Amino acid sequence: MADAKIAHAPSFPALVRQFFVDYLLNQRAISPNTIASYRDAMLLFLDFAHQRLGKPPSELRLVDISPDLLLAFLDDLEQRRSNSVHSRNLRLTALRAFLKFAEHRDVASLQAIEQALGVPMKRFERPLLGFLTREEMLAVIGEPGSTWTSQRDHLLLTLLYNTGARVSEIIAVRVADVVLEAAAYVHLHGKGRKQRAIPLWPATAREARAWLRRNPALRAEAPLLPNREGHAMTRYNVNQRLKLAVARAAEAQPSLAKQHVFPHCIRHNPESPIMPSACSAMQ
Repeated sequence: MADAKIAHAPSFPALVRQFFVDYLLNQRAISPNTIASYRDAMLLFLDFAHQRLGKPPSELRLVDISPDLLLAFLDDLEQRRSNSVHSRNLRLTALRAFLKFAEHRDVASLQAIEQALGVPMKRFERPLLGFLTREEMLAVIGEPGSTWTSQRDHLLLTLLYNTGARVSEIIAVRVADVVLEAAAYVHLHGKGRKQRAIPLWPATAREARAWLRRNPALRAEAPLLPNREGHAMTRYNVNQRLKLAVARAAEAQPSLAKQHVFPHCIRHNPESPIMPSACSAMQ
């Protein structure tokens, strides 16, 4: 019976397909972002293994995934691709998930898989997150200009400050997610399919209403903050728009010129956006 199981063990390509399609997508219903992250990790690893072992992915076997190969791949991520330790660990997490899936389906490779699973995560110190004062944040938000882009960017930065949301949550907001009745709020769809409703300040609600009046073509399922092509903004878009806003604000707040400002600085501001002092400043 054991010999029969070994003889009928799925091939490596079949395991990869089963992992992504049958397991992650159908059985676990993992979020698209997580699946995309795992896919990228697998593609990077397969490319590295091809160069290192001289085997295309179609000829790779589970026993080829040795601790030495994994460590060499992780070192390559840090040294050649300049990945952070955090990114390195995320790639390893994806490969470990695949190996744990595979160990129940290929008994002959069990020992090799167990050895590969022994490759540890790399420890690192998490940097202390910076933050902006309320005056600096209000300077970054600035005043909405007359152009479509400046009005969108102003609403974008205001929503980030108002809600304390992640960039991924803000760019995923659809028109239907914004409720602009007496008690205005926005639905956010976070990591792990977590959903929450965040109250909007009166000033934020007024600006959102004005934005929708200026853009009547935005339907319920459309992104609230689209790019020029009508698609949702990307993380890169948001970072670039924030960078421009900070450069402009540095004229009034010179301290900004010495800081590396990124979206998490807004999200982790110690003067919580829901505090009255911050609300009064925006209203």
